[in-house]
Amino acid sequence: MLDNPTLKLNQLPKNLPLEGGISMELVEGVPIFRASKIVQERIENLVAKLQDSELALAEEKELDDYEELDDYLSFINRTVRNIMLKEN
Repeated sequence: MLDNPTLKLNQLPKNLPLEGGISMELVEGVPIFRASKIVQERIENLVAKLQDSELALAEEKELDDYEELDDYLSFINRTVRNIMLKEN
């Protein structure tokens, strides 16, 4: 989890596609950023594997990186939403 979400991300997950890794949709006129379906499936596969057995160290790191990215996107979404609500 991000200790200070205003800081830059240290790195992106190694398996994050550079194109199509993040999706954006409008919710009540507010842009919301999310991991794409492909990325969500990868996260689900890692979590399922974690529940059934142990992850390799690289997989643990990847899952941690996805968690950090998710926290960061949540921070961005909250910030954008708050700015837009303040303006209205």
